Amino acid sequence: MLRVTVHKEPRSLTFQLEGSLAGCWVAVMEECWQSIPACERELMARVDLTGVTSIDGPGKSCLAAMHREGAEFVAADCFTKSIVAEITRAPCPPAATRMAKGLARGSENEV
Repeated sequence: MLRVTVHKEPRSLTFQLEGSLAGCWVAVMEECWQSIPACERELMARVDLTGVTSIDGPGKSCLAAMHREGAEFVAADCFTKSIVAEITRAPCPPAATRMAKGLARGSENEV
């Protein structure tokens, strides 16, 4: 099951997803995305994935298409962050990079 709540603000549009972005539920998200006029999607469009429990291949494709049309993603857990990184082809999140550098410095100091 997938629940999509659209929050419209003067300068932003947020799609809050809860549940599974997989199987037949991908069509629900695609229909919801397409039902919003393109000019409104061009506002700061965000997709909140913090309530998503699973994403399959078609779900990833749907998110990738949304990203190509300007959507940004909000992800909280490792699962959704890794999918967002894959879709946006982003390197490691800055916090992970800082932590890795800190660990490397810490190991140098111990020598």
